[in-house]
Amino acid sequence: MNVIEARGLTKVYDGRAVVRDFAMTVAAGDIYGFVGKNGAGKSTVMKMICGDALPTAGKVVLFESDRASAGDGESEDGGVRRIGVLIEEPGLLLNLSAYRNLMAKALAWGIVDGPARCEEVLRLVGLSSVGNKKVRGFSLGMKQRLGLAMALLGSPDVLLLDEPFNGLDPEATRAMRNLIVRVNETLGITVVVSSHVLDQLDRMATRYGVIADGCMVREMTAEEVAAECRSSLRVRTENPVRALALLEEAYPALAFKAEPDGALVVAGDYDDGAISRLLARSGEVVRELSQDHRDLEEYFVELMEGGAQYV
Repeated sequence: MNVIEARGLTKVYDGRAVVRDFAMTVAAGDIYGFVGKNGAGKSTVMKMICGDALPTAGKVVLFESDRASAGDGESEDGGVRRIGVLIEEPGLLLNLSAYRNLMAKALAWGIVDGPARCEEVLRLVGLSSVGNKKVRGFSLGMKQRLGLAMALLGSPDVLLLDEPFNGLDPEATRAMRNLIVRVNETLGITVVVSSHVLDQLDRMATRYGVIADGCMVREMTAEEVAAECRSSLRVRTENPVRALALLEEAYPALAFKAEPDGALVVAGDYDDGAISRLLARSGEVVRELSQDHRDLEEYFVELMEGGAQYV
């Protein structure tokens, strides 16, 4: 089941389209890593998904039910109440305690048995011991965890987390990552998390979506990303055109990319010894045969800039 589908989403502000014909699919159970540069449109997309902004065109389908489309005005809930949101900074009242912040939201939402639910989410995010302390004295990591507790308060089926690692030290980042994984695995909550901290996404994401200039560039599974980032073979010969033809004929399952400097990059389940022997038997003079591991950050940067494609 798909819990989120964005179909042709467009959002125009002051005559400028910040999101254009955007498509996105999030399946139940995903930890969906949403990747893009600053200003690419990530936050705007997430606001349209949760109903904080209406699309100029297109629609959002939540839990396989239409929720918003261009020109609808105030649309029906359509699943918005099943989404917990932490976009940009958590809206915390610094003079109140963590518990009273949660109770204020519980009362506003009409949550049944609010006090028990507030205590439950404080335990879940590891803030039980400081629940009665004023938020003013919290560290940034504690405030982020309290923001996540507020997003969890309504027992959501989906969490939207916008840059939850921003400004956190390594220990707090690890704690936040482990918490996200725990709510996904133990509570079955689908999570969409945008982040620039790619090494943290790599440790938890099951699927990815890459946005550039307001458009979805590509969606892929974690397995597909791992396959494209695994080691590649760099081959340089005296006659790269002939070498490419020989290799494509001999290894149709592999992917090849011709570099501007004449080298060939081979990706897939290759045997470098077999490739070397094939070229030697064919009379090709091999000037370079070296392995190169593709960096995850480099891969996503290439995607955001329209590259990362083998031919």
